[in-house]
Amino acid sequence: MNYEKMYHLLFNAITDALEQMEKQNLGNAKDLLTTAQQKAEEIYIESTN
Repeated sequence: MNYEKMYHLLFNAITDALEQMEKQNLGNAKDLLTTAQQKAEEIYIESTN
């Protein structure tokens, strides 16, 4: 399981989303988090096969 890769992916997405939220770009923040969630899930699924 590549937890390090998932951690970095999610940490960076959260940081970027927080920056977008500070600028009141809530749609962009949501998109960043949704995409990161999907990518992390793909990494997880790939590592369990």
